[in-house]
Amino acid sequence: MATLKDRTLFITGASRGIGLAIGLRAARDGANVVIAAKTTDPHAKLPGTIYTAAAEIEAAGGNALAVACDVREESAVTAAVAQAVERFGGIDILVNNASAISLTGTLSTPMKRFDLMHQINTRGTYLCSQACIPHLRKAANPHVLNLGPPLSMKAKWFSGHVAYTMAKYGMSMCVLGMAEEFRADGIAFNALWPKTAIATAAIQLIGGEPMMRHSRKVEIMGDAAHAILTRSSRECTGNFFIDEDVLRSEGVSDFRGYAVDPDVDPMPDFFLD
Repeated sequence: MATLKDRTLFITGASRGIGLAIGLRAARDGANVVIAAKTTDPHAKLPGTIYTAAAEIEAAGGNALAVACDVREESAVTAAVAQAVERFGGIDILVNNASAISLTGTLSTPMKRFDLMHQINTRGTYLCSQACIPHLRKAANPHVLNLGPPLSMKAKWFSGHVAYTMAKYGMSMCVLGMAEEFRADGIAFNALWPKTAIATAAIQLIGGEPMMRHSRKVEIMGDAAHAILTRSSRECTGNFFIDEDVLRSEGVSDFRGYAVDPDVDPMPDFFLD
């Protein structure tokens, strides 16, 4: 079976949610997981810190390194990558998961919020990729996985929240461009996006318990990411994957176990035509 044993994953925003789920799935294989995130102290509204995440990774069978890192700060990213390489000897996989969201229209989006989304989503993804690529070039099966949607120029995906869409599509455009730029190096660049809403802190904030009930658990993204990251990097690059499609290609046909509430249908996520 494909495994991530002894592989080193650098995951941004991995103190909770989808990033942590991807780390935990890798940890079950015996992977090394670098938790590069901002939360060092408990937050009033958000679960988990880099330290609680590290404890979960190690309990699941992996080796963890908790690194306080704001992906908006170039020096912080450079230092975090250096710590990862010093601890584990290199980096095999980068997961650009850190993201900020504001589903607001043009007149309702303060420039501070606009800047935050673009600095974390697009710039952070570009910066972390830039910092990790020299190390990925030395890896046996190097992958970069961005949590970004498939690109679509349909106006409906922009009109209600153009600032957020631009910021998320920036992550996707990194996949489109870097997959081709680094094809000869054998570094895979792919995107992963959920078919349905995923039960994260963002969903809780947007829609509360009703929306959470119509969501799937974060584990579906962890399992889909694992399936992608264990594929050959030279044969699997430049793709915009959807979690359910990935798992169906792996033989999964029953998704009820991923449902927060199996008695209700999960609602579709954004950006999927």
